[in-house]
Amino acid sequence: MSNSIVDCIRRTALVSVATLVPLVAAAQTAPTPPAPAQRQPHTAPRAAKQEPAVAPQAPAAAPKAARAADNADARKNDDVIARVGNTNISAEEIRGYVAALGDRDLAALRQDPNLLSQAVRMMLANRLVLQEINAKKWDQQPSIAEKLDRVRESAAVELYLQTVSNPPEKFPSDDDLQKVYDANRAAFLMPRQFELAQVFVALPKDADKAAEDKARKSVEDIQRKLKAPGADFAAIATEAGDANGGALGWVVENQIRPEIRSRVMELAKNAVSEPIKLDDGWHFVKVLDTKTPYTRTLPEVRDGLIQQIRNERAAVLRRTYLAELLKQQPPVINELALAGLLNERGAATR
Repeated sequence: MSNSIVDCIRRTALVSVATLVPLVAAAQTAPTPPAPAQRQPHTAPRAAKQEPAVAPQAPAAAPKAARAADNADARKNDDVIARVGNTNISAEEIRGYVAALGDRDLAALRQDPNLLSQAVRMMLANRLVLQEINAKKWDQQPSIAEKLDRVRESAAVELYLQTVSNPPEKFPSDDDLQKVYDANRAAFLMPRQFELAQVFVALPKDADKAAEDKARKSVEDIQRKLKAPGADFAAIATEAGDANGGALGWVVENQIRPEIRSRVMELAKNAVSEPIKLDDGWHFVKVLDTKTPYTRTLPEVRDGLIQQIRNERAAVLRRTYLAELLKQQPPVINELALAGLLNERGAATR
């Protein structure tokens, strides 16, 4: 697809954060986050994990049912899905990965299973990197270990905050959802759309005269073919070098370049424009079909709207939790000393 025809063909979001009105009524239906536990600050070091001096002995004999279950679990875990070197990824690991995905990511995987294959390849690459890290004991360097500790702390805090700010499973209610939809109907307006195809003859801005003459000859040849009785637009586009027969798909009106849009608006269904000269070359545009503007229904936007409302509610719960935590234990910061540390860093880098 030529970038000149469409400024930005992208997936149309169901609704953006900025377009939604405040969800006061909806937010009140969800419980507030749990209050942070009140405790005195302490600096006790983390206890090292203790390994048993002697491994506990397994029972001499296990019931048949238990052994069967263990064998089934073993087979389940031994089902290798991918391997690189001596590193395996089991079906159970993939199940865990998929189970941890959000609704939107899961829907994307179902729509394009190749994404899961790409994720598995990345997991294998990560395993190889980890093997190299362990072999070189890279993570045991003091400066690296300190950074890793900070990363672990940040990850733990983020996961915990996600837990305490996660809205209830059935939030929002159907009534809340309907209220938000009714208050934001304008956000769900789908502009007029055009199903377009094109034949494109490239001609860069800085092309020399020989290239211009060659492109112009191609344009004249294509124009002659398009005007012939029974002309096959897709075949002509393919002959001109477009593997998709010139198909651009459905394009929203305001995403079409103004120079093209003005011509498209004048064309009837199945009509073809005269050659249009833009800064990247020549375009013959065909209107295959049109859709008039319409407002998407609640069923059409339901999943995306629910996710948007839940995200907004989670952000509110997170802010509420953190505010309460700091209220219980107000922080004290020596701003002068803090500024001095920053100045020290600046002096060291000069």
